[in-house]
Amino acid sequence: MANSTRKNSMHAQVEWQQGMQFKATSGSGHAVTMDGDKTNGASPMEMVLMAAGSCSSVDVVSILEKAKQSFERCEVAIEGKRADSVPAVFTDIHMHFIVYGTEVAPKHVERAVKLSAEKYCSVSIMLGASVNITHSFEIVAV
Repeated sequence: MANSTRKNSMHAQVEWQQGMQFKATSGSGHAVTMDGDKTNGASPMEMVLMAAGSCSSVDVVSILEKAKQSFERCEVAIEGKRADSVPAVFTDIHMHFIVYGTEVAPKHVERAVKLSAEKYCSVSIMLGASVNITHSFEIVAV
């Protein structure tokens, strides 16, 4: 692999375990179980949703911290709608961010979500080329 030494190159390995269960290992050595039957792990399409939510959450948390917002939790509920026919690709994904904290300014949360969606989240931006991705947020005072 000539490109594997490049800084922006990534790799992973997926190994069949049994049935529809697979062990996926990242290039950094972290492993997750995926299961096409969803009995012993998340399905590959669920992993796509989780990857988009995690990627965007990293951005939102980072931006809120830099804006010195006082929050103690950030969650994102992700809903994906899939095509009725094979391949059952995602047609729509909605991410709803919930930020828990005191005196969290809505303008900062809105800005963080927007920057993630439009500039920083590689996963969402990549998916957005073929999927309608929408975002919303709420702030819960604690």
